[in-house]
Amino acid sequence: MTKCVGRGYVRVFTTKSFRRFQRKEGIRDEALAGAVRRAERGLIDADLGTGVIKQRVARPGEGRRGGYRTIIAFRTSQRAVFVFGFAKSDLDNLSKADERDLKDYAGLLLGLDARGIETMLNGRELMEVRYEKEG
Repeated sequence: MTKCVGRGYVRVFTTKSFRRFQRKEGIRDEALAGAVRRAERGLIDADLGTGVIKQRVARPGEGRRGGYRTIIAFRTSQRAVFVFGFAKSDLDNLSKADERDLKDYAGLLLGLDARGIETMLNGRELMEVRYEKEG
């Protein structure tokens, strides 16, 4: 059951490609929920603009600093969609072209209405992150 995070009801999703990355790296859903909780409190690692943020996620059993970077389509108190993830050791930063593409994709995801979200969930293009409320 998805719970409320921060000030409002936030639904948290992963894209199909992000879910593969998450599974391969052993990242738990609760770690993703923690990244969204921090963003809801205004603790954003990097605001890339147009609803796209970068948040660190810890490697299992370690801290966030040496962990993973995630790119999230984010709208406060509404929706967070994890669209891309990478280890800092594998990729220093995103290219301008990659950043532009992710912003375009984020705009599409954040613009979806309830019917669009359900369609993507049914087609397994999005998966909802299950976690327990903080506190």
